[in-house]
Amino acid sequence: MLIKIRRSWELPESAATAESLVMNRRKGLGLMAGLGAGLIGGSVLSPALAQAPDGAVARNPRFQPGRDVTPEKDATTYNNFYEFGDSKGIYPAAQKLKMDPWSVRFEGMTDQPREMGLEDILRQVKLEERVLRHRCVEAWAMTVPWTGFPLSELVRLGAPKAGAKYVVFETAQQPGNMPGLRAIWYSWPYIEGCTIEEAGNELGFVATGMYGKPLPPQNGGPIRILFPWKYGFKSGKSVVKVTFTDKRPVSFWQQLQDSEYGFWANVNPAVPHPRWSQATERLLGSGERVPTQIFNGYGDTVASLYTNLQNERLYA
Repeated sequence: MLIKIRRSWELPESAATAESLVMNRRKGLGLMAGLGAGLIGGSVLSPALAQAPDGAVARNPRFQPGRDVTPEKDATTYNNFYEFGDSKGIYPAAQKLKMDPWSVRFEGMTDQPREMGLEDILRQVKLEERVLRHRCVEAWAMTVPWTGFPLSELVRLGAPKAGAKYVVFETAQQPGNMPGLRAIWYSWPYIEGCTIEEAGNELGFVATGMYGKPLPPQNGGPIRILFPWKYGFKSGKSVVKVTFTDKRPVSFWQQLQDSEYGFWANVNPAVPHPRWSQATERLLGSGERVPTQIFNGYGDTVASLYTNLQNERLYA
């Protein structure tokens, strides 16, 4: 007899919302997305939500965050994006980011180096919505319904060579629209990376929308990476280049302060940041402080990635 042990974020099929209800809800949000795109991206309908004629994207019921969704206003007005400044209120300045047209270059150890427009990428993947936790290294957290596709699909499109061990993500630089780039004490561009194995994990995600709307610039629009089990600085925003390499990359914050920010940066309440505790986190919206969970609550999905790395500094 086959015995299936469900993961913490999975639901039995009987508990899933009926597809008709999900799709009807998404149809309504799809109509709002057209209005949102006009405000954010300068186009009538963002390609991030244009896969179906009505913009409908189904929610994947397997991913259950175990907490309430953060109010949209809080998630979209309290942001870190240092290219626009070092305060949490950068969202007005971020509206200057030019997001249309947008393309992503694939470079390095790839069998097919090329540049792909975002529309071309989205035509070759299937969009879904996932409600995922997001935990900042600064000990605040939010829970967001993201629209996007598995990170493994982006790797597939990049066609890495067999010897590639790491994936590097680079954030856009638009000097005329990003005043933070004038801060010469930072090592621009913003670089982040992961192993090929991490990029292939089912939890890795590429976001192109949130709350049923195109991904706004302050949250990393029009395309960003999400590692829900890692501290948020690992999730590169506004990605313009993906590089495959056999050399471990040194990320943006690691270059700036290696003693505080490492390559792995997996969430762990038992390992404090040198300047504050990581034992609890503050939820945006409610302000409630709750206990931090190892791997941000996704350990049963990702812990096996790190079983043979006892000598590595796995947590920031």
